[in-house]
Amino acid sequence: MSRRILVTGGAGFIGSALVHHLINETGAEVLCLDKLTYAGRRESIQPLVGSGRFELRPVDICDVGAVATAFADFQPDAVMHLAAESHVDRSIDGPAAFIETNVTGTFRLLEAAAAHFVRLTGAAREGFRFLHISTDEVYGALGPTGRFSEETPYDPRSPYSASKAASDHLVSAWGHTYGLPVLIGNASNNYGPRQLPEKLIPLTILNALEGLPLPIYGDGQQVRDWLFVDDHVRALMLILERGEPGRTYNVGAENERPNIEVVERICDLLDAEAPLDAPRRGLMRFVQDRPGHDRRYAIDATRLKTELGWAPRQDFDAGLKQTVRWYLDNRAWWEPLRAHAANRIGLRTNA
Repeated sequence: MSRRILVTGGAGFIGSALVHHLINETGAEVLCLDKLTYAGRRESIQPLVGSGRFELRPVDICDVGAVATAFADFQPDAVMHLAAESHVDRSIDGPAAFIETNVTGTFRLLEAAAAHFVRLTGAAREGFRFLHISTDEVYGALGPTGRFSEETPYDPRSPYSASKAASDHLVSAWGHTYGLPVLIGNASNNYGPRQLPEKLIPLTILNALEGLPLPIYGDGQQVRDWLFVDDHVRALMLILERGEPGRTYNVGAENERPNIEVVERICDLLDAEAPLDAPRRGLMRFVQDRPGHDRRYAIDATRLKTELGWAPRQDFDAGLKQTVRWYLDNRAWWEPLRAHAANRIGLRTNA
């Protein structure tokens, strides 16, 4: 691949995994636009700067002028849009930032991409793609059985998932109305290196490592389909390269686990790697559940597998072990971030 790819949110968790793949595994040139909020870290992508094919611009995607300049300067062949506010608890306490970034920001980016697209001709126009990276949470919640398909009606339950659902609809509308060649990927819960410690797996790893309480929301039986971030990145590359414009592709690894089982597994892995005086399962604490907490998500990735030939490479146990090892080996990366998860958030109600 020798394409010029504009990546938004490339200093975040999934975004940094993506740009590492683009630089290390392809010949792509990458322009990364990232506002560098608490969730976007230069440290995650700094090693790529010396490649000669990577540039980071600290740009807010809501900044019309800065985004237009980026398109004019870089002349991308494709856009991979990951920039988003993504933590459900934060969306409960402060939904405005989620509407601003996820909805307004996506609108601004679509406008810039559409203006760029109409100026393209020939092969450049034929090959241009706009890939929007979204979440399975737009579909709502499942009962004990069944999986989300691309035809599942949207039923978002949190300010976060509502903002992502809105952005999905905007992307689809720009495809139908303006002919922009758009693609959407809706993925299940990601895990892996460089994930912020406000999320379940890294928070549990770091608290357990330090012998701190391990909070478990409600009864801990909420089920998620866990997807290793590098498998997600490979799926995104296939969608970009082979996906049919106008289509949505669900990405899930069929690794369903209840939250309490995930926490227990992390405890056992750390007990083997860095034992304390007592087993870490004793640190588990049930706490007040999140308002409107979805009970179960599960993805049907048949379309992605049959049409594009994708399959996950990492099973959950191996991926979790690799993730734990990364946090053990990269204390300098996560230590400055511990304050972001020090206090419980996401309990606001209007009752």
